[in-house]
Amino acid sequence: MTKKQKKTRNRIIAVLVMFLTLLILDKTGVLDLLPKLLVFAIYLVPYIIIGYDVIKKAAINITHGQVFDENFLMMVATFAALGIQEYSEALAVMLFYQIGELFQSVAVGKSRQSITELMSIAPESANLIDADGNVSEVDPEEVSVGDILLIRAGEKIPVDATVIEGESFIDTAALTGESVPRKVSCGESVISGCVNGEGILKVRVEKAYEDSTVSKILELVENASNKKSRMENFITRFARYYTPVVTIGALLLAIIPPILGMLPWTDSIRRACIFLIVSCPCALVISVPLGFFGGIGASSRIGVLVKGSNYLESVSKVNTVVFDKTGTLTKGEFKVTQIIENADISGNTKGKVLEIAAYGEALSNHPIARSIVSAYESGSFSDNEHKEIDNTRIDETSSKEIAGHGIATVYDGKELLLGNSKLMESKGISYNAVDSAGTVVYASLGGEYMGAVIISDVIKESAKEAICLLKNSGVKNTIMLTGDRQKAAKAVGDEIGIDQVIAELLPADKVSRVENLLSSLDNDNKLAFVGDGINDAPVLMRADVGIAMGSLGSDAAIEAADVVIMDDDISKIASVIRIARKTMRIVKENIIFALAVKLIILVLGALGLTTMWLAVFGDVGVAVIAILNSMRALKYK
Repeated sequence: MTKKQKKTRNRIIAVLVMFLTLLILDKTGVLDLLPKLLVFAIYLVPYIIIGYDVIKKAAINITHGQVFDENFLMMVATFAALGIQEYSEALAVMLFYQIGELFQSVAVGKSRQSITELMSIAPESANLIDADGNVSEVDPEEVSVGDILLIRAGEKIPVDATVIEGESFIDTAALTGESVPRKVSCGESVISGCVNGEGILKVRVEKAYEDSTVSKILELVENASNKKSRMENFITRFARYYTPVVTIGALLLAIIPPILGMLPWTDSIRRACIFLIVSCPCALVISVPLGFFGGIGASSRIGVLVKGSNYLESVSKVNTVVFDKTGTLTKGEFKVTQIIENADISGNTKGKVLEIAAYGEALSNHPIARSIVSAYESGSFSDNEHKEIDNTRIDETSSKEIAGHGIATVYDGKELLLGNSKLMESKGISYNAVDSAGTVVYASLGGEYMGAVIISDVIKESAKEAICLLKNSGVKNTIMLTGDRQKAAKAVGDEIGIDQVIAELLPADKVSRVENLLSSLDNDNKLAFVGDGINDAPVLMRADVGIAMGSLGSDAAIEAADVVIMDDDISKIASVIRIARKTMRIVKENIIFALAVKLIILVLGALGLTTMWLAVFGDVGVAVIAILNSMRALKYK
C-alpha cells in the first residue's frame, strides 16, 4: 500500500470501531436516553472523519462546474439521510463507500504494477569514458552517438549500443518477458533497458537516448491510457448522461409523492436516498477501465506491449492472421541445408563441393555467399573439418559477378563457376538439375560439373507450434504473404501448417492483398498482420491490428505497429489473443452484472421495498465484486 492508502485504511478502521460501538449503543437503547442534538453530534464526528475528503471533492467539483459525479451523489445521499435522522445509515453509506474506494485504489495499483515494472527499465545514469580513459557518471540524455560507455555488472544499459570490448550475459526480462539471459560479445548490439549480468562491457553508442528503444517504449506506455476502447468510451458517455438523469429522478422521487399526498416526506426522502446511492456508477466507471488495464498489464508481463485498450479490443476480434515470411516465420538467416555431389567424378565428396563453393563466394558479402562460407568454416558437414579460407588459392583479379547468373573466378588455377542453371547453360556445362524449395547454387570446376549447394531460410523453431496455438485460440484463417518463390514459400507454409500461401509479391502487392482480405471481413471480425516492422510498416498500419515481430530495437516496429512483441517468439500472438478475449469477457460480465443489480435495487427502492443497507450493497458491494472480477484479467498462465 502507498502512504495515502495506509492513511485511508487507518481512518476506516478507526471509524469502523466507532460505528460498531454506536450501533450497539443504538440497538440497546442507550442513545435513546440522550438529547437528539447530542446524538447527531456524536454521529457527526465519525461521519466527518471518514467523509470529509468526499465532501471536499464534491464542493471543489461543483465550483468547477463538474456537479454530477460519485462524490456529489454520496454527499447528497448522506446529507439527506442525516436530515431525516437516519444517522447510522448515513455513516454506513460513507464508511462503506470509502472501503470500496480503498479497495479500488489497491486494485488499480496492482493492475498498474505490471506496467510500472516496464517503466522501471529507464536507466538513471550512464558511465561515459572520455578520450583519456576517465569514467564519469552522466545523465543518459547527455550521451551522444559515437560515445564510449562502460557498463558494469548489474547496471542497466542506458542507450542502444554496440559492444566493442568484453563479454557478458544480458537480462532482457523487463523488455521481452524472457527469463533466460542472452549472451553478447564484441560486435553485437545491446538494447537500452536491459540489465548487464556479471561481465563488464564497453559499448559504442548507436542512438541518442530519445531515439533509443527504452525511450520509445516508455513514451508508448505513458500514452497507452489515452487510446480508449469503444466500450470504455461508451461507459464514459453513459456515466456523463446517466448521473444527471438519476439525480433529477431522485429529486422528483423525494418531492412529487409528498406533494401529491402519496407518501410522508420522511419515507419519500429515504427512497430518494436509496435511489441516489444505488445509482452511483462507480462499478462501471472503475471496473471497465480496470479490466482493460489488467489485460494490458498481463500482456506486458509476457513481453508484449499493447499500445492501448482500443487495440486490445480489436485483438479480441481477430479471426484472420496474415504473416510476412522472412524474419517472422523464418529467421531470415540463410543456411546450407543440403549438398549434392556429382558421383561420376572420382574422389568428389560433399566436403569438396562445399569447399570450392566457399572459395568461390569468399569475396562476396551476399547473405547466401556468407552462409556457404560459414558452413565451410564451421565444419557443418561430416566429411568437412573446421577450416579457414586461404585467399592465396583464389585469383581475385579474375573474380567477377555475372548479373542474374552467378560468380566466375579462378581457384587453384582452374575456372570456377558458381550460380544458377542459366550460368551452367550459358557456359555449356552439362549438369544435373536439382528440384528444391531452397536456393540452388550449382558448382563447376575446370569445365566439370561438381555438384550443388542448397541454401534455405531457416524456419523458426516455434513457428509450427505458434500456428497450432493460434488455431486453438479461435483464429479461423492463417495466411502467409511473401516475395519469395512459390515453391520455397509453399514448402515453409506446408511445414508449419499455414492455411494459405501467397508468394512472389512486391512490397506494394502486400498492401493490396491485405486490402482485399479486409474487404471480405464483417464488422465482428478483425485482421491482424504480423511483420518484422522494418519493411512491413505500410501493411502493419493498414491492418486492423498490426503486430510487430522480432522488433527488439526496431524503430519502424514500435512506430507502425499496434502491438509490439518485444522478442521474436511468435507463439505469444496466441497468448495476446487469449488475454484480449478474456479481458473483453470480464468487461462484459461487469457491465451486465452491475446494470442488472442496480436496476433491480433502483426499482425496489423507488417502490419502498428495500433498505438503505441493500442500497450500500448495490453501490459498494457491486463495485467490489466488479473490481475483483476485473483483477482476473491480470492473471494469465
